[in-house]
Amino acid sequence: MSLSDEHLAELSEAKRLLENPGIAAKLTNLVGKPIEKGFELLPDNWSRRIGVATKDALIFAMKGALLTMDSRSSEAYPRWHKAAAALSGAAGGAFGLPALVAELLVSTTIMCRSIADIARANGELLDSPSTRLACIEVFALGGVSRLDDAAEIGYFAVRSSLSRAVSEAAEYLASHTLADEGAPALVRLITAIAARFQLQVSEKAAAQMVPIIGAAGGAVINLLFIDHFQDMSRGHFTVRRLERHYGTEAVRRAYERI
Repeated sequence: MSLSDEHLAELSEAKRLLENPGIAAKLTNLVGKPIEKGFELLPDNWSRRIGVATKDALIFAMKGALLTMDSRSSEAYPRWHKAAAALSGAAGGAFGLPALVAELLVSTTIMCRSIADIARANGELLDSPSTRLACIEVFALGGVSRLDDAAEIGYFAVRSSLSRAVSEAAEYLASHTLADEGAPALVRLITAIAARFQLQVSEKAAAQMVPIIGAAGGAVINLLFIDHFQDMSRGHFTVRRLERHYGTEAVRRAYERI
């Protein structure tokens, strides 16, 4: 089945959002200098610490956001979530790098609620395991990263790389609850998503290491961060909505032709 002109326009906008420059490029534009300068100021053990923190943040977000949202509402409120993210970033920026790990738990949960909000507005049912996993999947859609290679970039390439882990997690959730995050199927999915989300978090941390960022800068960086993932979620759930209507292959072919 061919997509209508209206739906092709929606898919074109979704592709523009999903394939735009990654968060590092946006942060570089914000702070006015390459993020690599900030990476030089991060502690030697930062990569290990942020790896643990991103996994913890994703698990915390699953339990703190997706399990407490009403599946029936059809409105999205991105501005409320942006305001909350800005307050969280301001607090983290005021106390510097040591506060970032704690702030990450809060900001990731806020972003996850915003992602689920957008999913719900696109007709997704939040009590569906597929929808809940699709919300967490958004954190892997960070755009082109400095560590990506040709095999890993692109929206459908990322979804394809996660497909087996998502399928196993969905099968597990069909007879269990999302609260049991220690299940091997969920651990594998969270680990795969955290590996990509960690890159975005590290770039955020590097931006915050730029001198004179402080509380105000932390708020602005968090606004940019949540805005980025709101864009990813708008694109992602537009594609999923069209896939429910036309089928996955038809939408993917149309996406690739755009």
